[in-house]
Amino acid sequence: MTALLTIVHVIVCLVLIVAILLQSGKAADLAGAFGGGGSQTAFGPRSTQSLMSKITTICAVVFMLTSLGLWIFSGREAPSAVKGVTAPAKTEAPAAAPAEKTPGQQTPATEVPKQ
Repeated sequence: MTALLTIVHVIVCLVLIVAILLQSGKAADLAGAFGGGGSQTAFGPRSTQSLMSKITTICAVVFMLTSLGLWIFSGREAPSAVKGVTAPAKTEAPAAAPAEKTPGQQTPATEVPKQ
């Protein structure tokens, strides 16, 4: 399920990028090129949405839903970098055996030789 949702998410991302880049800006008319805003009202002309604007809105909604779905599904899986592999159990290192003295060694400074 996550793989299918990821594929849909990537396709929607690409369509959304293309749809946004193909739209013309608000001030794309001749008056906007010279800095004049006389041809537009305060919030822009009130007109129906173009096809590209509808595609952008639909893709944005689908993008948000797939993002939310991927977030929900990511919490249900085990947090592992490799699926199906569990970490080995931590084993303790064997305790080191005390060193035996050889006849030629000196005793450490903490030991006091008996007389």
